[in-house]
Amino acid sequence: MSPVPVLVELYTSEGCSSCPPADAFLQTLDRQPVPGAEMIVLSEHVDYWNHIGWRDPFSSSFYSDRQNAYGRRFGLESVYTPQMVVDGAEEFVGSDHAAAEKAFAKEINTPKIAVRLSAIAIDATNALRVHVEVGPLPSSPGKSDPEIYVVVALNRAESHVARGENEGRTLTHAAVAESMTKVGVVQSMQGFSRDVELKVKAGLDPANLRLVAFVQEARQGRILGATAQPVK
Repeated sequence: MSPVPVLVELYTSEGCSSCPPADAFLQTLDRQPVPGAEMIVLSEHVDYWNHIGWRDPFSSSFYSDRQNAYGRRFGLESVYTPQMVVDGAEEFVGSDHAAAEKAFAKEINTPKIAVRLSAIAIDATNALRVHVEVGPLPSSPGKSDPEIYVVVALNRAESHVARGENEGRTLTHAAVAESMTKVGVVQSMQGFSRDVELKVKAGLDPANLRLVAFVQEARQGRILGATAQPVK
């Protein structure tokens, strides 16, 4: 039986002193320690800690906005770091291993739709071309069409933090989201098949990149399927 894909999003910041244990936990999950699951991890660095002395070089307001959307959906009074979100369905403190194990056990038993990435290639202009396929969805009257996202992520990243709460520390990260692009929607009873072109930041080593694709219910709901592939 094939492992069930489980998407794990970690909202983190190099300016947050409580984040390194969660960053380390995500790196452990990236080594596939959960029987029956394919752990598809993403480190999404928020920018709202940047004002306290250290600008996280991997941070973006895009991920802060995405986390805020989860905060509204989960009914939180405010967002926080480190926060882990599993399959868009469960949220908890990112270093809470017990809460993570419960979430993983639940999501392993949740049916997922097939998502595939193929024909991945990057050219001299830093254009990354990939073919994205999503299996058909069951009919869901009254619901908006689920959205398809493709993420370009760094396999590994490292920083020596010169200021702020983690001053003097060298921090390492796994699967750091560099970009996240909505590439289409999946209509009920239909699949999705399309060639997609993404721009990759100049200077990045293709050997240190991976692609993550996932299908998410509209208005940032539950993750319906996900996959990850290296960039070759």
